[in-house]
Amino acid sequence: MIEPDHPDLSIGQQCKLLSIARSSYYYEPKGETEQNLGLMRQIDEQFLETPFFGVRQMTWHLRNDGHLVNEKRIRRLMRLMGLMPIYQKPNTSRPTKGHKTYPYLLRGLRVERPNQVWCSDITYLPMRRGFLYLVAIMDWHTRKVLSWRISNTLEADFCVEALTEAIHKFGPPEIMNTDQGSQFTSFAWTDRLRRSGVRISMDGKGRFLDNIFIERLWRTLKYECVYLHAWETGSETKAAIRKWMTFYNHQRPHSALGGQPPALVYWQRNDINQPDQQVQRVA
Repeated sequence: MIEPDHPDLSIGQQCKLLSIARSSYYYEPKGETEQNLGLMRQIDEQFLETPFFGVRQMTWHLRNDGHLVNEKRIRRLMRLMGLMPIYQKPNTSRPTKGHKTYPYLLRGLRVERPNQVWCSDITYLPMRRGFLYLVAIMDWHTRKVLSWRISNTLEADFCVEALTEAIHKFGPPEIMNTDQGSQFTSFAWTDRLRRSGVRISMDGKGRFLDNIFIERLWRTLKYECVYLHAWETGSETKAAIRKWMTFYNHQRPHSALGGQPPALVYWQRNDINQPDQQVQRVA
């Protein structure tokens, strides 16, 4: 809101009019230290192996590896990374005030065709001097990644952008399944789905297996791409993720699909289910 080159008002006068301290304008937030970035990478790798580790267990694990850390620090880092452990007992915590959550609709449902069910999730991407977040929209039946976006914040905007792109390219699904994260309970996300006539499904709190296919995607992505590199910039990260997603969709054999890549199966089965419709083929 402040214009540094305003012809009539100095920066100090603009700050005064906005009722903010002049020092706030000049403040530049500090990123995480190299030590914390290293801890976050280790937490991310360990969480893939033991997604039931909460703050206390993760703290013990890091201490056993020789890191002098306390629970307060690990809690902050895990919250920053958006990590939520699987609960070994029912979680009675309530959703964020003002945001509606929806029931899980996939229990007992036979998913037999493309665009019957989509799923989405967010994961943490470590870099050499920072980190980003990645959201993906996946077709549940064929495992094809329909769209994705990278962001440096956990605001809902980049998730809605990915959803809008997927709907524009492939048409809306019958059901969209996500966890109960604030991005997916936000008005922007749920309103976009409702306006498209999509039924909304949400995992139970702490129920890692309710959205298992996209969790497996993250595991594959990180072991085959993310952990093999230390990207310097966001543009490097985005280019590498784009290259891997293309490989995953069009070339990588998938065991659940009889060794065929997801994109091939998606279009084959979509044509079978919609023989009289002209379907635009989008990579």
